Amino acid sequence: MMNEKTYGSATKERTYEKERAYLSPYAKKSEETAGRLRPETPCCMRTEFQRDRDRIIYSKSFLRLKNKTQVFFAPDGDHYMSRLTHTLDVSQIARSLARGLSLNEDLAEAIALGHDLGHTPFGHIGERVLASLCPAGFRHHEQSLRVVDKLEKDGKGLNLTYEVRSGIVNHTPAGKPETLEAEVVRYADLIAYINHDIEDAIRAGYLTAEQLPADAVALFGRHTSERINTAVLDICEASCDKPYVRMSEEKGRALDELRSFMFEHVYERANKLIQESAERMLGALYTYFVQRPEELPALYRGLIETDGRERAVCDYLSSMTDKYAVGVFKSLFVPREGSV
Repeated sequence: MMNEKTYGSATKERTYEKERAYLSPYAKKSEETAGRLRPETPCCMRTEFQRDRDRIIYSKSFLRLKNKTQVFFAPDGDHYMSRLTHTLDVSQIARSLARGLSLNEDLAEAIALGHDLGHTPFGHIGERVLASLCPAGFRHHEQSLRVVDKLEKDGKGLNLTYEVRSGIVNHTPAGKPETLEAEVVRYADLIAYINHDIEDAIRAGYLTAEQLPADAVALFGRHTSERINTAVLDICEASCDKPYVRMSEEKGRALDELRSFMFEHVYERANKLIQESAERMLGALYTYFVQRPEELPALYRGLIETDGRERAVCDYLSSMTDKYAVGVFKSLFVPREGSV
């Protein structure tokens, strides 16, 4: 009878064999990883990318995403996207693309699950506020890498593989993905937020389906599932057996048109509704904790000597959920009944 360790090793070796046999020559094989920042004893059963996926899912930062704004702050309804549901959406689309292109699904999934761990409360408006306050600036993709490298597990970090870390920090349009799996996540993020933000905007009354650009609708479809399916199929057709991941020129232009439309008609409008409140709350909290660093939680106080007071305060504020940020603001600045 096989013992647990022997069974696990055989399971992982079968995964390696399948990757060698079936993945594209352009895919990143699990056994080819460049490794971790700190050497660790390998898991007897899981590949390194599978291990990274599990570490991210069970991290505190991942759990907090459920209470962070995607676009609409405190919406009146239960079916709006949060940062967590967006992340799960990106993960699913990334796996579909990776499967269609014979890339490493585990690597794509791990990058997708970790790509927004450093996002602020109040969506991108929170990111803008912290960027304006912190002398070193603030960018959520860089903060996501900082979370997995330094802030998670009480300052120990998750010690993820190089490929997952690189994919996380390069998931934005300006990034330079080093693997096709990371490129897949960059497209999955774009496809996910445009299409489900359209759905949320229609639900919230910001626009109607009839207002969407007619040419883009004709190419992608009128419903969310149609648009996502069309985009995934187009990328697979344009990139199959190629050393790159891209959309066809026609579909790429149409997706850019939808993105521009959303920025003009939804994102800027939604941001204006919460901008003043977010600026007031985060600005007040930033000033308060910079002046009183001794009141920061222990993890963030410990960062002051190496990273500076302002960076530590930004780490703390960006970790907050919407509800927690509002609660801390109220506790510090809103007089309570009976107080003097």
